[in-house]
Amino acid sequence: MVFLNVLEIVAPVFFLSFIGFVWVKTGLDYNVEFVTRLSMTLAVPCLIFVSLMKTTINIDNLINLSLATVTIYGIITILSFVIVKFFKLKIRTYLAPLIFGNTGNIGLPLAFFGFGSEGLDYAVLIFALMGIYAFTFGIWVISGGGAIKKILKEPLVAGTIMGAFFLWQGWETPDFLTSTLELIGQMAIPLMLITLGVAIARLKPNNLLRAAEYALIKFVVCLLVSVSGAYLFNLSHIAFSILVLQVTTPVAVTSYLLANKYNADAEAVASLVIISTIFSIIYIPVMLLFLV
Repeated sequence: MVFLNVLEIVAPVFFLSFIGFVWVKTGLDYNVEFVTRLSMTLAVPCLIFVSLMKTTINIDNLINLSLATVTIYGIITILSFVIVKFFKLKIRTYLAPLIFGNTGNIGLPLAFFGFGSEGLDYAVLIFALMGIYAFTFGIWVISGGGAIKKILKEPLVAGTIMGAFFLWQGWETPDFLTSTLELIGQMAIPLMLITLGVAIARLKPNNLLRAAEYALIKFVVCLLVSVSGAYLFNLSHIAFSILVLQVTTPVAVTSYLLANKYNADAEAVASLVIISTIFSIIYIPVMLLFLV
């Protein structure tokens, strides 16, 4: 039963990616640069802003979970850097995918399915913190460093900071504006996943075995660090479970989009995204059996 429900959540990832795959294989044109710009400068920032703005969470739990999240991602960053150096990989290509997971279009539905509205609130908080980190430090790494102006101009950063500020102040935009922003944000996930399918259609088969190795390493590191960190901060059962789920989600689709935008090895990142997502079909149901 758990497996079937989780499969219902993960299945759209594969179906939407398959659309992009078939689109390219049938010879139809797909402008990745345009779609990436549309997603990263408009759709995703709106999605993040509205998600944060409409979230409510107890302040004490918010602080404790925030500290745990920041600490865990800090440790994962250090370990990921060691892994990249050990395997002599390109930092611009591999560091961010090893750190950041798909806490949005996989993590948020999983949290709601397993733990209801309270779980979703916790998941959105982690999603926001990871978003700020990914779209500041992550962009700095992927762009090759020295790109402070690029980071400050990144709409994803603005959307995350504004959403967090509205959440802190308890503000909400007028209903007509909220509806508009929600509608724009709803474009984000389909566009990202279809673009991922396009990338998969252009992959070389010899990339997949290596991607499987790194995806497995990422999962093991994230699982051990998240469980240890959740115990260390003595989180409640629901907060503990959501933190572990979010941190262990497969490689984020946005990692591919950012790699493509900043001219890193986007094909290698796409391999990590799809392989780690396939792995998640196996390990997520098992984790939910212990966490729910």
